[in-house]
Amino acid sequence: MQGVGDGRDPADVGAALRKRRRLGESVIRGTLVVCAAVSLFTTAAIVFVLLGETVSFFREVSFSEFFLETTWQPNFNPVSFGIWELVAGTANVLLWSLAIALPLGIAGAIYLSEYASARQRKVLKPMLEALAGVPTVVYAYFALTFITLDVLGPLLGTSISVPFNSLGASIVMAVMITPTIASISEDAMASVPSELREAAYGLGATRLEVAMRVVVPAALSGIVASVLLAIARVVGETMIVAVAAGSTPALTMSPLESIQTMTGFMLQMGGGDAARGTLQYQSLFAVGTTLFVFTLIFNVGAQVLVRRFREVYV
Repeated sequence: MQGVGDGRDPADVGAALRKRRRLGESVIRGTLVVCAAVSLFTTAAIVFVLLGETVSFFREVSFSEFFLETTWQPNFNPVSFGIWELVAGTANVLLWSLAIALPLGIAGAIYLSEYASARQRKVLKPMLEALAGVPTVVYAYFALTFITLDVLGPLLGTSISVPFNSLGASIVMAVMITPTIASISEDAMASVPSELREAAYGLGATRLEVAMRVVVPAALSGIVASVLLAIARVVGETMIVAVAAGSTPALTMSPLESIQTMTGFMLQMGGGDAARGTLQYQSLFAVGTTLFVFTLIFNVGAQVLVRRFREVYV
């Protein structure tokens, strides 16, 4: 035993080991505290910068104009700062991308969880998740040059605004978020206890009935979490909407029109179209704060929904 052959007291050796272990734990704990503090500080700094410029913006533009007017025209006379055209553009892309990605993602998750063999799942899931690693700028130009010009243009003809429209951006956005929905939902479905499936099969249920009536409801909280993550990615996406959806604010939910989202405007204005300190420059932060508040409200409501329907198995 260590400490006997060399003449040291085993109790002293044990105390030294415990002291060394506590020191290592203290270093790890301190590192984690520093990381958490950096995260909190960064968040607080972002909020501080947003609010500072936003307050300056609202000294010049009234709340009634910002939230009640429906025209967003910050760069041309007459100047107007009605936010709802940008909100409508963001909601437009979100609606149509989810309309495409949600059924595909859930169907893919059900297949991987309930129908695919272990070998098929081992091959298909990494291939699906590889789509999430494609740079968004690649998706953006794919939407503009292929989806819109080569697919939607010949298919829809003059009924679509070529080359900029919400539909092309929404389709590619759906391709981007489908792996997120499918992968996280499949993980949630795989965690459902097998006893629930076996009980349903014992009652004579088919595989589809087990999937739709047992597995999906039991994994609902995980599925909702995947959808929330997909929504956050769509709302925060910039390059795809800036390149493929256009830069024309419009109060419309039509997928065939050119639109501008909140992030698209922020990219345009942040790219040098407005000098620092001008009202147009400050409008960038007002839009960012509005997006931040909308996202916060949505996430809080979604968390309440997840807690309400979450099922825990022991």
